[in-house]
Amino acid sequence: MAAWRLRGAGTALAATSALAAAAAAWPSPASASDPSPAALDSARQLVSRAGSGSGPGVGPPPRAAQRVALAGSTAAEPLDVLVVGGGATGCGVALDAATRGLRVGLVEREDFSSGTSSRSTKLIHGGVRYLEKAVFNLDYGQLKLVFHALKERKQVIENAPHLCHALPCMTPCFNWFEVVYYWFGLKFYDIVAGKRLLHLSRYYSVEESVELFPTLARNDGDRSLRGTVVYYDGQMNDSRLNVGLACTSAVVGAAVLNYAEVVSLIKDESGERVIGARIRDTLSGKEFDAFAKVVVNASGAFCDSVRKMANSDVVPMIAPSSGVHIVLPDYYSPEGMGLIVPKTKDGRVVFMLPWLGRTVAGTTDSSTAITMLPEPHEDEIQFILDAICDYLNVQVRRSDVLSAWSGIRPLAMDPSAKNTESISRDHVVFEDYPGLITITGGKWTTYRSMAEDAVNAAIRSGKLKPANGCVTDHLHIVGGYGWDPASFTVLAQNYKRMKKTYGGKVIPGAMDSAVSKHLSHAYGTLAERVAAIAQNEGLGKRLAHGYPFLEAEVAYCARHEYCESAVDFVARRCRLAFLDTDAAGRALPRIIEILASEHKWDKARRKLELQKGIEFLETFKSSKNAQFRDGKHNGQ
Repeated sequence: MAAWRLRGAGTALAATSALAAAAAAWPSPASASDPSPAALDSARQLVSRAGSGSGPGVGPPPRAAQRVALAGSTAAEPLDVLVVGGGATGCGVALDAATRGLRVGLVEREDFSSGTSSRSTKLIHGGVRYLEKAVFNLDYGQLKLVFHALKERKQVIENAPHLCHALPCMTPCFNWFEVVYYWFGLKFYDIVAGKRLLHLSRYYSVEESVELFPTLARNDGDRSLRGTVVYYDGQMNDSRLNVGLACTSAVVGAAVLNYAEVVSLIKDESGERVIGARIRDTLSGKEFDAFAKVVVNASGAFCDSVRKMANSDVVPMIAPSSGVHIVLPDYYSPEGMGLIVPKTKDGRVVFMLPWLGRTVAGTTDSSTAITMLPEPHEDEIQFILDAICDYLNVQVRRSDVLSAWSGIRPLAMDPSAKNTESISRDHVVFEDYPGLITITGGKWTTYRSMAEDAVNAAIRSGKLKPANGCVTDHLHIVGGYGWDPASFTVLAQNYKRMKKTYGGKVIPGAMDSAVSKHLSHAYGTLAERVAAIAQNEGLGKRLAHGYPFLEAEVAYCARHEYCESAVDFVARRCRLAFLDTDAAGRALPRIIEILASEHKWDKARRKLELQKGIEFLETFKSSKNAQFRDGKHNGQ
């Protein structure tokens, strides 16, 4: 039987090679007009200046100015494009359109990356599973998706080098057929990547594998480990990348506004075309109209609700699925190696990846309902613990779960599909009402090309006249230009962490390597501005014991990254809520104190922020706020 499967795999690989050669030669989709080197250079200069932090007015304009810019649009002088949704795709659309010389606005009901874009697997991947389907089903569409994703994977890493990196992922093999099967399959993955390859995959013996991944089990029940195959994909700090996209969009001219909810769409006098939106600033409660030649609906899982504002009879396009992840201590996995099991006993994928000094574990998604704050169910957490337990030699305990969260993935629905695994992650761009372009589906890895397709559609719909074509494939985000992995040494050598004691005295502390590396990777070349605040304003104390996040980051994010609430900071500017929910709860009062000073909050607002922060953190099922039940992972 194994030999038959191996011959089948070889035949399918050979047949698919022809598809691979053809797909590699595909031309890129035509842009609305040719990209201009001058336009790219101009955008690079703006972003580079903002990243250097030198001189007044080079960074993102303040939120008040962005609101004025949006409210200043009229029916006679509209924006070219108004984007609804501040996730990865929405911010990508704003950046693409603005760098084409169009007048752009973006509104987001909550915070940038407050939805799915901050709750991802943190992987930038080409899609090994899609490649497997392409091979065995001779599916040209799946192969096209893999080529596309591998191209974008490389661009995402290059355009945000401080936030993204290549990550080796280990696949354990418990018989020799699996060794051959995964080795061939992942070598084909390398071939498909071509010049966009991150690093070559390779086989490791049992001894080498255990040395690389000390907690890897040598036995799985009655099966013995025969070795592992290691391949490479990318990893990112997702919400910081999303916030970086929003800030970069603002730097190049887009008016981006968080906490701005679309109340209704505005139509022309005939009622036949969407020409703008009624917006409510949820921080002030005031409403205003924003007019645009085209509205782009990039609201993720909530895109159907925006479509219904134009036509209440539209057929839903979203098949929501839930992806649950848990965070475990660092000793569950080594710092530089992930573990991915393509097929567990029940046929699902399970992964365990190092991330920001901790371990993220999860599995494939399942159907769910759309909610504002999705919560993981205890049985889903237990399933992940059960799955990873089979592949580790460490005791897996529910009490080790530092955080657990659920994210809703907006998959484009196929009416004939029976489960979410058979729904393609490819994106869909369509105009089912004149003036309203909707983009949905896709995945984080392909956000840039998704945005390009949406802008091209908007140009056609509104008969817009961009100055040039798309330039975002070679445009870094703010903080990326001039950064390199050794940049943290400048912080360590030249700055001190001045810390205020409870008595009001300021004492110096070292800008140690852990803090320096964190600031460098989180803020890129702007890290020195954060370090300067820590040194000059006495905000050099850590927010939580054992974590490198500083008080200075709260002040910096309030001033330069549109951080408007305590949850904005603890969940999306730093990632403490995702890394350690209980530590985040302990840090909340100090975070609120600093934000209150920056935003001039009164006592009532401070009290409200604490309440909202606690309610938000309760949706992250750490061991402290989980409802324990009898089971094999309840060891204390």
